[in-house]
Amino acid sequence: MTQELAGKTAFVAGGSSGINLGIAKRFAAAGANVAIISRSAERVEAAVKEVQAFGPCIGVAADVRDYAAVEAALKRTHDEFGPIDIVLSGAAGNFVAPALGMSANGFKTVVDIDLIGTFNVLRASFEFLRRPGASLISITAGQGERASMFQAHVCAAKAGINMLTKCLALEWGPAGVRVNAISPGPIADTEGMARLAPTPEAEARVKSRNPMRRYGQKDEIADMAIFLSTDKAAYVNGAIIPVDGGSGAGDASGDALANYASAS
Repeated sequence: MTQELAGKTAFVAGGSSGINLGIAKRFAAAGANVAIISRSAERVEAAVKEVQAFGPCIGVAADVRDYAAVEAALKRTHDEFGPIDIVLSGAAGNFVAPALGMSANGFKTVVDIDLIGTFNVLRASFEFLRRPGASLISITAGQGERASMFQAHVCAAKAGINMLTKCLALEWGPAGVRVNAISPGPIADTEGMARLAPTPEAEARVKSRNPMRRYGQKDEIADMAIFLSTDKAAYVNGAIIPVDGGSGAGDASGDALANYASAS
C-alpha cells in the first residue's frame, strides 16, 4: 500500500471499533503514527493490537465527554509522536426510540457523546496540531440533513456536528487547519446498522432504497478519510462529504419507481 501518510501523526477518537477502527488501521497502513481513544480500556487495548499489525499505535482510555481526559490523551500523543497532522472525531451513540418514548437523559446522552464530544476533540486538539497543514475530520451522518422518525436525538446531534464543522473551517482555515466531515451511508458490519436494520428483512429494505443496492464497506469510508488527510485535498475545507451510495439523494426503491411511473 502506498505510504501516503508517511511521517504523519493521526489521532482517532472512538477508534476501538467499527468505522473508526477501520480508518485507524488504514491510517497506520498508509504510514501514519496512530493514537486511538475510546471509553473502554479493554477495547482500546484490543484495538491497539489490531492497528499495530499495520504500524505504530498507542491507545488511551478516555471519554470524549470529558474535556480534560481528551486533552490529556492529545498531549500524550503529541509527546509520543510530535505535532498532530490528522484528527478524526468519530465517537457516537445511537438507539431507536420515538421522542415520546425517550427520556431527557437519553436525548442528552447522544448529544453529549456526538456533538459535545466532537467539540471537545476538535477544540482540545488545536494547540497540538501541525499548523499549517493539519486536517480535522468529523464523522457525521445523513440524519444531520434529513429528518428521521425515532432519531430525533441523532438528527439534532449530527446537524450540530455539520454546523460545527463549517464554523471551525471558517475560524481555523486562516491558520492552515482544514475541517471537514464525512457522512457515511449504511455501512456493513457496524453497530449502527445492527441497531437500525436488525433483521434480514429490514436490511433488504435499506438496500432496496439505495441506488447502489448494497451497503457500503468500512474501507470506502477510510478511502475518503485518507484523501482528506493528504495534500490532494488541500483546498477542501468546510465540506460535509456523503459516502453513501446516493442514499442521501432520495429513495431509489422499486416502490418509489412504481409510484413515479403511476404518476407519469
